[in-house]
Amino acid sequence: MTNRLELSGVIAKDPKRSKSLAGIPHCHFVLEHRSYQQEADLPRQVYCYINVVVSGQGQQVLTQDLAVGSHIKVAGFVSYQTGRNGIGKLVLHADHIEKI
Repeated sequence: MTNRLELSGVIAKDPKRSKSLAGIPHCHFVLEHRSYQQEADLPRQVYCYINVVVSGQGQQVLTQDLAVGSHIKVAGFVSYQTGRNGIGKLVLHADHIEKI
């Protein structure tokens, strides 16, 4: 099954770095996307926030220069995660980040 998403936008919240109990480094941030898309032959304004996580020692070099306001394009897979408060959210697990 295919699970691949590519999205461009602006970093809306400061990247937060952490390590799992297993010692795996993670970088979490929120990407804000705004664009116009065609739907039913009409222009539609599209807007979303999505949580992004970048995991693994080799991937952290992708996040070292990221800050609020950075324009980037990210690619990876999406997964549903339930937080400690029991509320679920869709998260983009990025394996590619490009500044634009």
